Amino acid sequence: MLGAFNMLRTNAQRIKCDVHKLKEAPATQVVLTRSDGLRYYHTMKTIRHLELKAEWLFKQKIIRGPCHLYVGQEACAVGIEAVINLTDHLITAYRTHGFAYTRGGTPREIIAELAGRGAGMSKGKGGSMHLFTKTFYGGNGIVGSQVPLGAGIALACKYQNKSQVVVCIYGDGAANQGQVFETFNMAALWKLPIIFVCENNKYAKGTPTWKASANTDFYTKGDSVPGIRVSGMDILCVREATRFAVDHCRSGKGPIVLELKTYRYLGHQEGDAHLSYRSQEEIDEVCRVSDPIAMLHERMLSNNLTSGAELEVW
Repeated sequence: MLGAFNMLRTNAQRIKCDVHKLKEAPATQVVLTRSDGLRYYHTMKTIRHLELKAEWLFKQKIIRGPCHLYVGQEACAVGIEAVINLTDHLITAYRTHGFAYTRGGTPREIIAELAGRGAGMSKGKGGSMHLFTKTFYGGNGIVGSQVPLGAGIALACKYQNKSQVVVCIYGDGAANQGQVFETFNMAALWKLPIIFVCENNKYAKGTPTWKASANTDFYTKGDSVPGIRVSGMDILCVREATRFAVDHCRSGKGPIVLELKTYRYLGHQEGDAHLSYRSQEEIDEVCRVSDPIAMLHERMLSNNLTSGAELEVW
């Protein structure tokens, strides 16, 4: 009977979790409540619909200029936000729309900004890469530039004795930047409360990771900074890895690297000929096997947390 269970206790050991310079690891026995599951599902679906609408508006030439969409990576944003507080701080690169929504922006404000309208989050002057809220320091168009900025925010939190963490997100394409390694070193020396999140979607702008990086284990690139790697397509894995990382930072242990293995269904940006470096069959297979929204949908249905009809409302 629907509603017989309001809570699912699930074993996440089937998803591999790798750790670097850590004696402990994120939980493998995790709890998903009905209310949390519905909230995660609704938020991921909203981001997906928002991005698909942005794709359509770009093709209609209503949105102009660079437009980097988050389709396929929704579990990363929603899983991170499931653990941190709105008083914590977040900064990312140029794939900003999902986090702009989870940090408090409305779909109307986001779309208006993409279209250059005055009702946008940056009054129509920032566009796709420059969306901001009080604790969201936006997208940054220069590859890797947000990483030292994130460390600066973390230094301010520590200097002011605030019990806050900073989530600093970058992609696999930025992982070999010199400024990233310099920031890792400073953050470790000063024990800054910062989580460096590498959203590894495999292709950076259009080059496979194995062609661009001698070490593709991005969670180990912090050297003396500990690291974790989990699937970025499973929202519960992202949530529990983030929970572990947040506890690490709040306890005064300093920075940590979190690699999320994810996948973008569309090009690096709108107009990117992404089928020149990967096949449609590859995209379809990832979507069939690992789509974050479909996985949560199936998990909730198979554990009697909801009904198909209820989820269709979203």
